[in-house]
Amino acid sequence: MHSLERKLVIGTRGSDLALWQANFVKSELASIGITAELKIIKTQGDRILNLSFDKLEGKGFFTKEIEEELLAGKVDIAVHSHKDLPTENPPGLIIAAVSEREDPSELLLILKDCVDVHQKLSVKFGGRVGTSSNRRRAQLLAVRPDLEVDDLRGNVNTRIQKLRDESYDAIMLAKAGVARLGLDLSEFMIEELPPTELIPAPAQGVMAIQIRENDHELFERLQAINRPDVAEQLAVERKVLNLFGGGCHLPLGCYCRKHEGSFQVFTSKADDGEGFPDRLFIQTNELEGLPEKIVARFSKDRKFPSKVFISRELGAHSYFRRALEKHGIQIEAWSLIRTVPVINRFDSYILRSVEWVFFTSKNAVEYFFQLEPQFPHPVKFGVMGSGSEDMLRKNGYFPAYVGQSTDTAEVAREFAKLANGTTVLFPGAENPMRSIHQGLSADTKIIDLPVYETVLDETAPASSADVLVFTSPSNVENYFEHHLLDNHQQIVAIGKSTGRTLDGMNIKYTLPFSPDEIGLAEAVFGL
Repeated sequence: MHSLERKLVIGTRGSDLALWQANFVKSELASIGITAELKIIKTQGDRILNLSFDKLEGKGFFTKEIEEELLAGKVDIAVHSHKDLPTENPPGLIIAAVSEREDPSELLLILKDCVDVHQKLSVKFGGRVGTSSNRRRAQLLAVRPDLEVDDLRGNVNTRIQKLRDESYDAIMLAKAGVARLGLDLSEFMIEELPPTELIPAPAQGVMAIQIRENDHELFERLQAINRPDVAEQLAVERKVLNLFGGGCHLPLGCYCRKHEGSFQVFTSKADDGEGFPDRLFIQTNELEGLPEKIVARFSKDRKFPSKVFISRELGAHSYFRRALEKHGIQIEAWSLIRTVPVINRFDSYILRSVEWVFFTSKNAVEYFFQLEPQFPHPVKFGVMGSGSEDMLRKNGYFPAYVGQSTDTAEVAREFAKLANGTTVLFPGAENPMRSIHQGLSADTKIIDLPVYETVLDETAPASSADVLVFTSPSNVENYFEHHLLDNHQQIVAIGKSTGRTLDGMNIKYTLPFSPDEIGLAEAVFGL
C-alpha cells in the first residue's frame, strides 16, 4: 500500500461534470489532510457517441478503463457518478465512501416558444423531447403519451446546445449535474420534476469514491468523508437494480429516502422505453429484506385484483385507467355525487384586493373559470393535487404552489408560508371543509366564494369490486349510507380528509403517497 504522506492520484473522466466531481473530492480529501492530483482517463462511453446512452450506461462503459488503472496501481482513487457503476464491484475494488446526495430531481428544459402552459409539464402538444434514458422515456410517456421522445447523447453542455439549436423542443437532465456546474438556464422555461414524481435512477445525485480493497489505511482515512446514511439508502436502490438483472438500460427508477423516521421507497419499472411503467410506493421502518419485497411486487406471477371501483368518472386516457388495464384489471368508474353551479356570475369587485386564489378541487377550478373572472392585476394560484393543477393549466394559468401531500394540514402549513398576511380567495363548495383556511394566520384576509354544491346520487349501485377507491368524503358518506362493505373488499382513500370519514365508520383503508391518479395507482399496486 502506498503511504498517504505522498500525493494520491484521482482517476476521472474528462467531462466538465466529471472534473467538477473529482475536484470536489480532491477538496474533501484536503480537508482531512490528504493531497491529491487528477488524472484524466478516456472511457469507452466517451468514445462511442453513436449508440443510445442506455445501451452503454451501467455496463461499465463509463467506468471500466478507470477501474483498470486503479487495479494496476496507476491511480489510487476513482471518482464516479454512482449511478454509472455496475451493481457488482470488480474483484479487488470497493466503494470506500459516498458523498452527500445532491437533489435527485429531473429538470425539463423547454424552448420558450415551445411552452404550452395548458399541457401537463408545459411542453406543447406533440413536442419533441430529448433524453438519453429509457427510464425517463417510459415515465414521461406515461403522463404525456402525445410527446415524441428521441435519443440525446453528449455531456451536459452539448445537450443544452442541441436544445438551443432547436434539434428538440425540450430536453431532460438530472438537476444534480446542472446544479454542480452552476449553469445559467434563464433562456429556457424549466419544469422541475421531484424524485417522488419522476423516479430517478438508483444512486442518482451521489458520487462514489472507489479504491483498491487492500488499501486498508486509505479506507480508514476516507471514513471521515463518508456519508453512512446515504450509503444505507443507496444500498436499497442498488440491490433492487441488482435483483432486476443489474443493467441500467433497464427502464428502472428507484429512490429511497428517510422521511420523519421512516424509509420511503419509490420504484418505477417498464418492460422497455415505450412500455407503460408499473409504480410502487412502500413506507417502512425495516430495511431488512426490503429490496426483495419490492421486486416481488413486480413479479409476473403476482395476483392483481380482478376489478377496481373508483368514485369518479375516468377518461379513456386517464393514467389510473391505463395503469390498471395494463394488467387486465376491470374498472368501474362512476361518481356517487353530482356537482352543480350555485352562481352564474359574481361581482368582480372582490378580485381587486385578492393576491392568491386557492383551489382544493378540480371542480372548484372548473366552476370558477366558467364565471369568466376578470383579474384587475396579476394573482398567484395555489392548488391541492395534480388534478386541480391540470384543470388550472387547461384554463391557461400556472400554479405558484401545488400541495402534493395527502395530509391537508401539511398542505395548509406549506401554503401559509407563502400566503400569510395576504388576501386569499377560496372558490369552492357551498359548505367548504376550510382545512386550508385553518393553517393561515389571523392577519390573512380570507374570502370564501361558493361556486358549486354537491348533490348526492342515491341511485348509485353497490360495487362487487375487490378494491374500492374513494376520492372524496362525500363519496364515502353516500356509498356507505346505502351499501355495506364485503369482507373481501379493500379500501383506498385519496387523502386524509377522506380517510377521516372512513375512520368515523371504523373502516380500514390505505392512503396513497400523493392525492392524484399516479398515487392511487401506486396504492392499488401495493395492496
